[in-house]
Amino acid sequence: MKVLLYSEGLNLIKISGLGRAIMHQQRALKSVGIPFTTNPKDKDWDIVHINTLGMKSKRLAKKAHKMGKKVVYHAHSTEEDFRDSFFFANAFSKLFKKWIISCYNTGDVIVTPTEYSKRLLTGYGITKPIYAVSNGIDLSFYEPKDTDRAEFRQKFGLKDDDKVVIAVGLYFQRKGILSFVELAQRMPDYKFIWFGKTPMISIPHKIRKAVRTKLPNLTFAGYVQPDELKKAYVGCDVYIFPTYEETEGIVLLEALAARANVIVRDIPVFDWLRKDVDCYKSFDTSAFETDIIDIVAGRRPSLRDAGHKAVEDKSIDKVGERLKQVYEDAMKV
Repeated sequence: MKVLLYSEGLNLIKISGLGRAIMHQQRALKSVGIPFTTNPKDKDWDIVHINTLGMKSKRLAKKAHKMGKKVVYHAHSTEEDFRDSFFFANAFSKLFKKWIISCYNTGDVIVTPTEYSKRLLTGYGITKPIYAVSNGIDLSFYEPKDTDRAEFRQKFGLKDDDKVVIAVGLYFQRKGILSFVELAQRMPDYKFIWFGKTPMISIPHKIRKAVRTKLPNLTFAGYVQPDELKKAYVGCDVYIFPTYEETEGIVLLEALAARANVIVRDIPVFDWLRKDVDCYKSFDTSAFETDIIDIVAGRRPSLRDAGHKAVEDKSIDKVGERLKQVYEDAMKV
């Protein structure tokens, strides 16, 4: 059994969560000895695993069926996480939903990152077999080193006793960027750093305005390499994920793997994490503020080790085993 891992326009998405998910797939297949190619011109594959939603991706799925080969379609996107992203996303979300359903239905089986996103797809009326398989995380890469905190703080001109809160994501309203800026405004004694970026021309005016907010305690650091981001997870006092909607959220897996103190918005996709056990959960900005203050002050226990344990089941090798089972099932359909 050989797999064609196909991703349309990879250069455009390689620094996104989707890009990291695709990289994790390659490593997961290597970990379980499944041969694969990323070249659609190769002829000796048995299954195509499609990650993207363009016309080329859909045509490849149809071509594979004509060749008598199996199609695994990876549902990384939903209508819900398309909304509140790019310009006019909400206006086109219904059309986007119709398109992704038509793409996913070309699969013999569908893979999606969480049980939550699986429920959404089932609610769309999709009847193909759907498997919930995490995008995975490299636990060894994110294991903290003794030097990480100091190197992160030196790079960003932070003192050892500065109270530092970080977030990671694209410049989307859905990611909770407005909440993050509001927290910085409310909490001038804390340093807030947002990692990640999106071309400004593609985002609504109010998000551009938020990103251009000038506060002495607020930094938009842009995209940084994974090793630098890992140091930030380790070196911050709190990692906050104020997102309103995700299919999984790879950056959350990274933060947990790096043993950060984690606060997430209390939304259904994070039901696999136990509130006040694996991480802290809040719903609005005022509650986020209270959580940050209490965690930094030591009035709430550190959940770093429990959070790490919660993410161990999503390691790359375990994802490889689950994908292997998906492929074996797909060959039987």
